[in-house]
Amino acid sequence: RDDDDINDVASMAGVNLNEESARIMATNSDLVGTQMQSCKDEPFLAAVPLHKRILETAKKLGITDVPAEVVTFISHATQSRLRTVIEKVTVITQHRMESYKDDEWYEQATDVRSQLKFFEQLERLEKQRKDEQEREILLKAAKSRSRQEDPEQARLKQKAKEMQQQELAQMRQRDANLTALAAIGPRKKRKLDAPGLLTIGGEGVGLCGGSQAGLGTGSPRQYPRQKITRVNLRDFIFYMEQEREMSHSLLLYRALLK
Repeated sequence: RDDDDINDVASMAGVNLNEESARIMATNSDLVGTQMQSCKDEPFLAAVPLHKRILETAKKLGITDVPAEVVTFISHATQSRLRTVIEKVTVITQHRMESYKDDEWYEQATDVRSQLKFFEQLERLEKQRKDEQEREILLKAAKSRSRQEDPEQARLKQKAKEMQQQELAQMRQRDANLTALAAIGPRKKRKLDAPGLLTIGGEGVGLCGGSQAGLGTGSPRQYPRQKITRVNLRDFIFYMEQEREMSHSLLLYRALLK
């Protein structure tokens, strides 16, 4: 016999488990293990302003009465449409943020970031070279002792004098900063893993004695950081370009002009 220990107790009470199981499965089998609960139908949009807006549009078409069921239906349709748009735009954003650096099937052909850094370094070196040339010209003009000076020579001397004063002020400021840092001493790092110290948003928050007694002195709980998907205007433009209803809309052209 199946389930001897259970059948013995059930047979003592005069109950046949096999017959009861067959009877339950035969009648109301779709309701076994289910629980029905009525939910209140809450509209997604505010009913009063939406009803007023629908009436304004309906009057232009010769309709004077709009029932409340129409308002509720439009509210649910708006919610469904908005959910669809958000889901599609989220997928587009995730595809844009997907990285293929660690994928063995992809090989990096160009590195735009390194190229931009190289050009920035070239511009920095070129600017430094021009500054050095200008500095040499100004220093030569400042050292010249010609009796007859033209206005251009006087302007160069004045500019050289201002440059020397500016460099002297920068050296004094740098020496003052170094002196202040030496007087303060080395900075002490805050211990975030100490007992009674909870990490919230990257900052340590101390707890008083009563709170420590209630929470215990164990290591703080590490909460997983929620991944945030940031959608920008380019993602919406790409979505509107793929949609048949919005690919030739005025909204798309306005977004492209921004």
